[in-house]
Order: sequence, then structure tokens, then C-alpha cells
Amino acid sequence: MKRVALFAFHDALATSISLPMELLTAANSVSKLKDRAPLLEIEIIGLDPAPIHVSGGMQITPNTTLCADENYDLIIIPSRWRHPHRGAPTRPEIQDWLKRQERRGADICAVGNASYFLAEAGLLNKRVATTHWHYFDDFASRYPQVILHRDYLITQADNLFCTGSVNSAADLVIHLIDRYWGASIARRVAQQFSPESRRPFSRNSYRVDRNDLHRDETIALAQNWLARHLNEAFNIKDLAHLSGLSERSFHRRFRQVTGLPPLQYMQKMRLELAQDLLQNSNLSIEEIGQQCGYNDSSYFCRLFKQHNTSSPGEYRRAVRRKLFEVNRSA
Repeated sequence: MKRVALFAFHDALATSISLPMELLTAANSVSKLKDRAPLLEIEIIGLDPAPIHVSGGMQITPNTTLCADENYDLIIIPSRWRHPHRGAPTRPEIQDWLKRQERRGADICAVGNASYFLAEAGLLNKRVATTHWHYFDDFASRYPQVILHRDYLITQADNLFCTGSVNSAADLVIHLIDRYWGASIARRVAQQFSPESRRPFSRNSYRVDRNDLHRDETIALAQNWLARHLNEAFNIKDLAHLSGLSERSFHRRFRQVTGLPPLQYMQKMRLELAQDLLQNSNLSIEEIGQQCGYNDSSYFCRLFKQHNTSSPGEYRRAVRRKLFEVNRSA
């Protein structure tokens, strides 16, 4: 049985803890359905036993602490809401613990800006790594001995893995499930988590879209939140509050760095996702509308045609015809 540790700390991004946990828990469930024993046990580790406040106002209580210093097969370090170079990554006891686990051969996965933990511990010196795109320049400046790959969302250096986002961490976890327990279980788990939009780990030439790079960290985090909640209704006032800004300041700063008001920006992202799903998935148009936050299929179709000059069905037929012609001539 594999032993998995999810390292939790204050201001960790809740989804970078919950999503890997859900995927790994699903692997256990699949194994039980096949009349097998559980594949793994998961522990949440903290610096001490006290409850931990993570992003979104959530609270997590650790199962154990670093002091126990037990051996693990897989360690997942979540991304931090902001200021990844402060606090936990610089604490000597955390750095020493990570070094011991790395020497013992544990697979260590740093989600998003959690690569700062590995870099602060010196584990990435002369090794490849990536991080969240917003921190590329800062990371490169702080850790010149790390070989930063800005064009990849997943990197591997022996038993050290870095991902550029929570979504790419999900791809990595699926890959590790495949490596540990085989393709059958990995495929079953992937099918439970938006299989139509998943991308395999093996397609390692992921490129980061850097069109939105800017230096306003608060707005960058808001953009990241929007990208993870495209299928949900949202209120600008609530998002401004989450960002620690007044609604007026949030709207002004958002438009200043993105060129669009928040609602228009969200709509643009939703329609881009719709285009991708129409081209690369077999979801129905109604299902695609729902994944993009439009429960009214008629409204979704009208909006899509307004911005693309063709209906979702016409767009799907056109792009798939082009793909077929390219593949046939290749």
C-alpha cells in the first residue's frame, strides 16, 4: 500500500489540496469495486496539530505532523494563495523534512508556486522545474541555479515533479496513478473527472498562454479564480471582496491590466472554452453550455453565434472537417 502525504499550511490554495485528494481517493474506490484492497492511505500533514486556515475561508485539521517524520511514497505540496516566497517555504524544519523524504526516494509533487518550497530547500539546483506563470521572473531571479522551463506545465527531475497550475497537477496525479497501479485504474479515475477535456501527461509539450502576463498579483489571482470557476455564476462584488479590494478599485485595476471589464473577460474565457470543447470533445452542445456556465442552451447558442458568426453546431462541423483533412494529409 502506498502512503501519501498532503502537506497543508496556512493560506494554501484549497483546490490544490482537495483535487489531488479526490483523484487519489477515487483510485481507492475503483480498486474496491474490483474486489481489491485499498491502494493507498492519505494523511494531511501540518507543522503542528492545530487547524490550518486555507484559501476560501476553509479550515483543515492535520492527521499528523512533520515531527512524526514517517516515510511516504508520494508527497503533494499545494500552491499558495499569494507571496510564495514567504513563510513556510523558508522554515528550516520544512526544508530538512523535504530533503529527507527526497533522499528516501519519495515522489514529491509541487503544485503551482509550491515549487518555491523545493527551490528554497535546494532540491531543484541544476534541475528542471516550472511554476505558476505569474511568478516566472521572480522565481528565475531568486533561484538562478534552477533550470526554469517557462514553456511547460509539468516538469520531472528524477522524483521531483513541478506543475504550473492546479489543472496540470490533476494530469500529473492521473499519470502517477497509471505508474503505480496501471492504466486501467488511471483510465477509470480520469473518466470520473471531466474526461472530455483532460490532456495526457505524455503530451509534454504544454505551452503556457502568456498573453495575459502582468505584474498585478491581486488581479492575476482573481483571473486564476475565474479560470477555475467558469461553470459557476459569480458576483463582481464578492470577487472584489475576495481580492481585498473595493468593487470600484477591483473593476479599475482589472480593466487596466486585462483591457476588459471582469464580466466581459469572463465571457471571453467561457466562449474560448466552448470552442475548445466543441473541437476536442464529444459532449453535447447543451452539456458544453453548462460546463461554460450557461444553463440556458438557447442563450448559449445565440451568444456563441454573436461572437463567432456561426452556431456551435456549425463551428464544430467546420473545425472537425479541417482537423480531419489535416490528419488525412499528414
